Amino acid sequence: MVAHVETVAFLGIDALAVDVQVQLASGLPAFTVVGLPDKAVAESRERVRGALGAIGLALPPKRITVNLAPADLPKEGSHYDLPIALGLLLAMDVLPRDELAEYNAVGELSLDGRLTPVAGVLPAAVAAQGQGRGLICPLEQGGEAAWAGDLRVLAPDNLLSLINHFKGSQVLPQPAPELADETGAQLDLADIKGQESAKRALEVAAAGGHNLLLIGPPGAGKSMLAERLPGILPPLDAREALGIM
Repeated sequence: MVAHVETVAFLGIDALAVDVQVQLASGLPAFTVVGLPDKAVAESRERVRGALGAIGLALPPKRITVNLAPADLPKEGSHYDLPIALGLLLAMDVLPRDELAEYNAVGELSLDGRLTPVAGVLPAAVAAQGQGRGLICPLEQGGEAAWAGDLRVLAPDNLLSLINHFKGSQVLPQPAPELADETGAQLDLADIKGQESAKRALEVAAAGGHNLLLIGPPGAGKSMLAERLPGILPPLDAREALGIM
């Protein structure tokens, strides 16, 4: 029987559905990943093997084939580690198939079984929310995924915690929406001496939500002014933050 776990491939900021299919078959022991994987995806075999070994699970001595469908879509990145590992756990009857079928999964595995952050969690969460599914992602990115809206988010610190959650011996809490802390990262408009007309234009544009076009010769201060515009804009709410993602 073939185990299925849903994940995504990224095309720009768009998250396209990918079905991770895992099959255990008789034959000489082997571990093959097909479906146009790049080098990072192909190397997931060793990360998955190490992560499962760290929690006391060994791969069965069978021919393991992982197909990333659709096969004509290039697969890039290390976020396929977690769905491949979950597909193996399903094929080995370690996890229940019904509950896991309600989630998409993204995440990189370290050799000790921990989940480490990956790029694209927010687009993956938006895609999962649009499909009416939940998302499994690394602990550090649970707050980011929760910004996508009304969806279930599981954010375990390691693979063993996720297994215990699905087995009912541990409960992973729903993370609260959380933006990255940018305190002190923005430049201050007050640092600019002179340029009174340009600073007034920035203030009017920020207050009224107007478009702004800066024109001038090199060295006039256009970039310096533009870099300080975010510092006088109000904080974004969840919908606005998603809109400019």
